[in-house]
Amino acid sequence: MIMSAKRIKKDIFWVGAVDWDRRLFDELIPLPDGTSYNAYLIKGKEKVALIDTVDPSKEDYLLDNLDDLEIERLDYIIMNHAEQDHSGSIPLILEIFPEAKVIVNEKGKQLLKELLLVNEDRIITIKDNDTLSLGNKTLRFIFAPWVHWPETILTYLEEDQILFSCDLFGAHLAESNLWVEDEPKVYLAAKRYFAEIMMPFRQNIKRHLEKLKELEIKTIAPSHGQIYSHPQFILSAYQEWISDQVENLVLIPYVSMHGSVEEMVYILSEELTKKGTRVKLFNLSKTDLGSLAIALVDAATVVIASSTVLAGAHPQIIYLTYLINALRPKLRYATIIGSYGWGGKMVEDIKSMLNNLKAELIEPVIIKGYPKEEDYKSLSKLAEEIIKRHQSLDT
Repeated sequence: MIMSAKRIKKDIFWVGAVDWDRRLFDELIPLPDGTSYNAYLIKGKEKVALIDTVDPSKEDYLLDNLDDLEIERLDYIIMNHAEQDHSGSIPLILEIFPEAKVIVNEKGKQLLKELLLVNEDRIITIKDNDTLSLGNKTLRFIFAPWVHWPETILTYLEEDQILFSCDLFGAHLAESNLWVEDEPKVYLAAKRYFAEIMMPFRQNIKRHLEKLKELEIKTIAPSHGQIYSHPQFILSAYQEWISDQVENLVLIPYVSMHGSVEEMVYILSEELTKKGTRVKLFNLSKTDLGSLAIALVDAATVVIASSTVLAGAHPQIIYLTYLINALRPKLRYATIIGSYGWGGKMVEDIKSMLNNLKAELIEPVIIKGYPKEEDYKSLSKLAEEIIKRHQSLDT
C-alpha cells in the first residue's frame, strides 16, 4: 500500500513513506510492525520548507507526494537528524530542486558532508533557538543533542504550535491512518522504541523535556509512527519512562544448554513469586529482544542466567549482557546464576561487561552440574536477598 500526501493543517502536509515490510532496523532492531519515514512539507506565503526526507529505499514515494502537491520550488530542507532514514534522500532532493538549501546545526553540517557528500554551498548553519520565516509561518529550531545523535534538532512551527520532534516520541509502526487513535497499541510501540533507542539517553531527555515545557504544543509530529493530536498522552508516557522509579519486577534472561540453568531459573522464579515479587522470564533462544528491552524500562533487578561454554558465558548471554550495558536501564540490582561442567570464568565475563550500570551486584549463585539440595537452598537465599532489597524500593 502506497500512502499519498496527507494534509495535517492548512498548508502543512505529511509527504513521507510507510514501510510495511521492513522487519529489521540498523541490522539490529526487530520491527514487528514495520515503520514509517515521516517527512513534512510546509508552504509559507514566501518560502516552502521540507522537514526531513525518507530512507533512500522509499525516495520515489517522497517524490510522488511532492508531485501530488505540485511542488515546483523548494527553498529549504530542514535536517532534524543526519541518520540516513531521515537524511538519505537529501542529495536527490537537492538535485531536483537546485535552489534548495539544507538547514542544519554545526554538528549536522559535518555529518551531512561526511555521510552524504553534500557540498558546503548548499548548507545553511543555524544556532539553538534560531528562527526561520517562511512568510506567514515561523520555524524555531531547538537543539536536542544526544536524542539520540549529537546533532539532533527539533523543529517547532510557532503559528500552528506543531512540534516536529524527530526521533523523540517516535514509534516503529506502519499504519494507514496518519493520526494516533489506538493509544494502547501506540503506547506499546512507543515504549519499545524508547527502550531500544532512547533509554541510554534518559538523562538528556529529562533536560530536553524541561525545555519543551516553555512551548505551547498542540500537535507532535515525530519522524516515525503516527502524529499525536493529544500530545499529553506521549509526554506523560515519557515522564514515566525517564523517571528514576522502578517496579517490584525481576527479569531473568537465560540460556540453558542441558536443562540445569532452566531448572535454576524455575526454582528462583518460584521463590520470588511466592513472596509477591513479579518475575518475567526470557529464554534467549526464543525471545524477541525488543520485549526484553521494554521490560528493562521498569525493572528493579535483572538476573542473568547462563550455561558455561568453553569456560565462559554462553555467546547469547554475552550479546545480551552487551545490550543491557549499552541500553543503561535504571536497574537497582543485578546478579548472575549459572551452571558449569568443569570450570570457567563465566561470572567474570559477565561482570566485566556491566560497567555502565549503576546497579548493586548481589552475590551470584554458580553451581556444578544439575541443581542439588544445597543449590536449592542457595537459590532460595538469593531470592530472599532480592526480596529484602525490593522492600526498600521507591516504586
